[in-house]
Amino acid sequence: MPAPTALLRRPEEVAEVAANVPLPVEDQDDELLLDAPDAVPSEISAIQTADGDTEMAIDEEGRPRFAPAKNTDGPRRVETRKVPIPPHRLSPLKAAWPKLYPPLVEHLKLQVRMNTKNKAVELRSSKHTTDPGALQKGEDFVKAFSLGFDVEDAIALLRLDDLYIETFEVKDVKTLQGDHLSRAIGRIAGKDGKTKFAIENASRTRVVLADSKIHILGGFKNIGIAREAIVSLILGSPPGKVYGNLRTVASRMKERF
Repeated sequence: MPAPTALLRRPEEVAEVAANVPLPVEDQDDELLLDAPDAVPSEISAIQTADGDTEMAIDEEGRPRFAPAKNTDGPRRVETRKVPIPPHRLSPLKAAWPKLYPPLVEHLKLQVRMNTKNKAVELRSSKHTTDPGALQKGEDFVKAFSLGFDVEDAIALLRLDDLYIETFEVKDVKTLQGDHLSRAIGRIAGKDGKTKFAIENASRTRVVLADSKIHILGGFKNIGIAREAIVSLILGSPPGKVYGNLRTVASRMKERF
C-alpha cells in the first residue's frame, strides 16, 4: 500500500519546515550564547578600591591578574612541645642545664622551661622565632640528650639537617636472655668501651648503650655501617673479624671523601 502523499516530502521542503519550527527555550539560550558577541573588553580593566589602590587586573582573555603578595609578618601561632625525660636522666639534665638551654634560646629563639614536677622539658615558640622548623629541631635536640647523648653531640642535630637517630633493641636482632644477653651487650661495649669507640670512630657516629637498647646518632649511611657491626657482634661474630670489616669500610670512606 503506498504511503500517503502528505507524509512524503522532498529534502528542500524538510529543511524549510525545520527552519520555520521554533526552537525550545534551552536551545534558544544555547544559540544566543554561541552567537553572542565577545563581551570581554580588549583592553585590560582594573578594579579599584575606594582608596584608589588597584586590587585586580583582567587581561584580554578575561583572566584576573593579581599583584605580587606583600611580605608582611602576620601574627604567628604560638606552639608548645613537651619532651618527657626518663627518671635516670633527670640528674644529668640538671647538671648539664647551663649548657643545654643556650642553643635553644640563642640559636633557635625558643622559650624553654625545665618542669621538674612533670619531669619534662617544655619548649614554646614566640614572635622572635624566625625558623618554622625551630620547634622540631629543639625537640630532637632535647630528645637526643634524654636518650643519653652528650650535649656536644646533640648540638649537631641543630647545625646539620641530615642527621638521624635510630633505636633498636638486642632482642630485635636475636632473642637472648640472662647471661647470653649480658655477654652480647659486653661484646658490643668491649673492654673499657674500646669496641664501642672503634665502631664510632670507623663509622663516624655516636652510639649509646642503654641496657638492652642501642641508640645510634649519625648520617643515614653511617648509621647503616654502625648497625651492621653491632648486629654482627650480637649474632656472635668475634670482635677481631668485626674490626677487620670496620677497617675496610673506614678505608673506603676515606677514599670516597
